[in-house]
Amino acid sequence: MTTIRESTLPHLIHRGKVRDTHDLGGGLLLMVATDRISAFDVVLPTAIPNKGAVLNQISAFWFRETAHVAPNHFVAPAAERADELDIPSELARRAMVVRRAERIDVECVVRGYITGSAWSEYKSDGTVGGVPMPSGMKEGDRFPEPLFTPTTKAEVGHDEPMTMDEVEEMVGPDTAARLSDITKSVYTFAHDYALGKGIVIADTKIEFGMIDGELSLIDELLTPDSSRFWDRSGYEPGRSQPNFDKQFVRDWLSGQGWDHEPPAPELPDDVVGRTRERYEEALQKLTGSAVA
Repeated sequence: MTTIRESTLPHLIHRGKVRDTHDLGGGLLLMVATDRISAFDVVLPTAIPNKGAVLNQISAFWFRETAHVAPNHFVAPAAERADELDIPSELARRAMVVRRAERIDVECVVRGYITGSAWSEYKSDGTVGGVPMPSGMKEGDRFPEPLFTPTTKAEVGHDEPMTMDEVEEMVGPDTAARLSDITKSVYTFAHDYALGKGIVIADTKIEFGMIDGELSLIDELLTPDSSRFWDRSGYEPGRSQPNFDKQFVRDWLSGQGWDHEPPAPELPDDVVGRTRERYEEALQKLTGSAVA
């Protein structure tokens, strides 16, 4: 099975934790989802075969499905334009053509259920994102309504929590309010859709940019990289949930005693294989399609 750790196409303008972006000219970009995987904001030395193709298909699916909720940068899967783009088929499977945007440097995190760092904060302080929560919550409980808990967008190192005041200082009160409202609306739509497909989307992070003066969704959308996908059939508050995302990788890394700072340890073959299976199952459940 082919594994692509990085794109070698020309006109590279950005290499992120997972995506490599190339300038196509005319206000268009080619965004390649590689098979790199990150955890705790660190890119791991081991790649996951086929992961980029899965992420690309899931993002394209959600960009289409949520276009009525918010505009986005998606133009077309690269595979539909492989001849004119003149790129190898393995890269085309992992890429999409998008419109260039002026990125807003806020990670728009929305939480529907208490887990991860939110659960850690709640156990310690009784709050999530600094906001007091009801007493007696259990790990995995659903919040009465989705919570917007933004963070910084760090190129290297760890993202840090932001208050709404800090977001307003960065982008202005009106845009900050719209970031919160749109993020929660996209999440609510996707959560309800996925629930019918057997997946609980516990939380996700969304990125935005300005395209022709319009606030638009960019980068990836509602993937197992950017979200927690739980198995609805096994969902039960009060414990760790069976999942279709990279929590399996996080759990393995935490069990190695790693301090979450580079360099990260290599992943063993069984962890790589089981992670790939989880991602492909998420794609199948959500879209009804296997990885192309």
